[in-house]
Amino acid sequence: MADHEVHEFDVIVIGAGGAGLRAAIEARAQGAKTAIVCKSLLGKAHTVMAEGGVAAALGTVYPEDNWKVHFRDTMRGGKMLNNWRLAQIHAQEAPERVLELEEWGALWDRTEDGRVLQRDFGGHRYARLAHVGDRTGLEMIRILQHKAVSMDIAVFMECTIVRLLKDGDRIAGAFGYWRESGKFVEFKAPAVVLATGGIGKAYKITSNSWEYTGDGHALGLWAGADLIDMEFVQFHPTGMVWPPSVMGILVTEGVRGDGGILRNESGERFMFRCIPEMFKAETADTEEEADRWFTDRKGARRPPDLLPRDEVARAIVAEIKEGRGTPHGGVYLDIASRRDPDYITRRLPGMYHQFKELADVDITKEPMEIGPTCHYVMGGLKVDAETAAATVPGLFAAGEVAGGMHGANRLGGNSLSDLLVFGRRAGLHGAGYARSIGARLEATSDQCEEIARDAVRPFDRSEGENPYGIQKELQDTMQTLVGIIRTEEELLKALDRLGELKERATHAVAEGNRLYNPGWHLALDLKSLLTVSEVTALAALERKESRGAQTRDDYPKMDPEFGKVNVVIRTKDGEPYVDQAPLEPLPQDLRELVEAT
Repeated sequence: MADHEVHEFDVIVIGAGGAGLRAAIEARAQGAKTAIVCKSLLGKAHTVMAEGGVAAALGTVYPEDNWKVHFRDTMRGGKMLNNWRLAQIHAQEAPERVLELEEWGALWDRTEDGRVLQRDFGGHRYARLAHVGDRTGLEMIRILQHKAVSMDIAVFMECTIVRLLKDGDRIAGAFGYWRESGKFVEFKAPAVVLATGGIGKAYKITSNSWEYTGDGHALGLWAGADLIDMEFVQFHPTGMVWPPSVMGILVTEGVRGDGGILRNESGERFMFRCIPEMFKAETADTEEEADRWFTDRKGARRPPDLLPRDEVARAIVAEIKEGRGTPHGGVYLDIASRRDPDYITRRLPGMYHQFKELADVDITKEPMEIGPTCHYVMGGLKVDAETAAATVPGLFAAGEVAGGMHGANRLGGNSLSDLLVFGRRAGLHGAGYARSIGARLEATSDQCEEIARDAVRPFDRSEGENPYGIQKELQDTMQTLVGIIRTEEELLKALDRLGELKERATHAVAEGNRLYNPGWHLALDLKSLLTVSEVTALAALERKESRGAQTRDDYPKMDPEFGKVNVVIRTKDGEPYVDQAPLEPLPQDLRELVEAT
C-alpha cells in the first residue's frame, strides 16, 4: 500500500445526519478535537426525509401530555420489547432537546398564542409532534449544520469508511477512502461514534437513498459489537407507488396526522375493517363522527388510519393481496375530500410539490396512490442507555444504527427526538471516554495494509461478477423473502440465496481505475449489504412469533417468552451467529405507567 493520508482526532463521528451532527456538536462543546466523516455530503441524510415532526411531550396543544404518557406510548408501540431505560431517557429529555433547537434558530410552526404547534401521529395519545410544515427534518438539519460549522468542527465529505481500527480490544480509529480519488485515508481516534443510519438499500422498494447500505451496522459487528433486534424492519405504510421511477419515496405520516384517510379502489375506508380486537369504534353516523370517537381501550382517541405503522402496513398489504388495491398496486391516501386546498398547501407544501412534480397528481383535488416502503430498522448496535456506548470500548452509536430504543416498532416522530437525545449523549460520553485514555491508541500498520489490499481486489480480476447484478438479486431476495410477512420456509430460502450471493460477491469485478468509480464503490458496499441482510434473516428466523414489525405467517401470535428476550447477533471466526439475551425487567413504577388507562 502506498503512503496514505492520516488524521488524528479525539472523537470521530461517522455520519452527518441529525445524530452525527448532534454528537459532533456535543463532543466539540466538551473540548474534544472532533471530526465528522460522511459518505455523501454534509447533511445529505435520512433525517431530511423525516418530514412530519419530532415527538416531544411539550404539552403546548394538550397540557395533560407529559413524559410519562410519551414513555407509555413508546413502550406500547414497541410491543414492550424496548430497552425501558432508553425509552425513559428519551421521553424525559426530548422536550429540552427540541427547545434547544429553537434557541439555535429552529422556526417551528406556532399556535395562535405563539407556542410550538404539535400535530397528531400514529400511536401517540396526544398531538405531540413539533413540526415545520412537512419539512421538519430539513429544518433540523439546517440548524444542526449551521451550529456544527460555527463550532469549527472538521468535516470530511464523500469519504467512505470500510473498517474500524482496533488496538487490542479497544477502538483506535477508522480506515476508508475518498470516493473521488479512491485514495486511502486513516483517522486515528480513541472514540468513534457511529451515526450511519439504516439498511434500506438491501430492499427493492425503500424510502432510503443510496447511502443506506448498512455500513454502521456492519462496521460495528465486524469490530466485535453486538447487534440486537435486527428482525424488526419497519415498512412505512405510505410510500409512492407510481410512476416506477419514484416508487418507495416517502409520503409523510403528517398527511394522515392532518386528516388524510386510506381508501381501497372502491373508495371504502378499509381500516375500519382491519381494526385489531383491542380497538373499537363507537356507533357513528358519519366518517367524521367515527374518527372523533374512535377509541382504543387505553383511552387514546384517533382515527384508525393513525394506528401504529406496523398495523397500518399489514392492513394495506392485506387489502392489496385480496384484490382491492389501486391499478398500480397500492391503495389511496385521500386528503382532498377532507381539507380545503389552502389548508393542504399550507400544512403539506412538500407533499403538494412532490406529487405535482413527480407524479402529476394534485393532492388538493385527487387522492395519492401509496403502498408500504422499507423505511427504518429498529435493530442496531446494543448500547448503554446512559452513555450510548456499544459493547466494544471506544465505540458509541446513535440514531438508526443504535438498537433497543424502539423495541419491535417505532412510533412516527420518535426517530427525530431519538437522534437528538442520544446523539448528544454519544458525543458527551465519547468525549469523556477520549479524555480518560492516557496513552494514544495505535492500530498496527498490518491492519491498514490488509484492509487496503482487500479493498482493491475487485481490480485484480479480469473477469467475474457484476456488482450491480448481485445487488439486484439481493434486493429481490430481501423484498420477496424477508419482507413484511415472513415464513420459516422463505427465510431459510433467503439465507441459502444470501450465502450464494456472498460467495459471488467475493468475485465482484471493478473496471477501470479507482478514480471516482461507482462500480468499485458498490463492490465494497456489497459486503455491508450482504452482512446486514444475513443478520436480518437470521434474527427473523430465530424469533418464532409475530410482534410489531416482525410478522410470521407461521407464528401469527405474540409469544410471551419471546417478549422477555432480545435476539442478539454476534460473530465468531468472522461469521455471524444468533443468540438471545434477557430483557432488563421493567421497574414496578414504570410498569404501572404502561398499564395505566
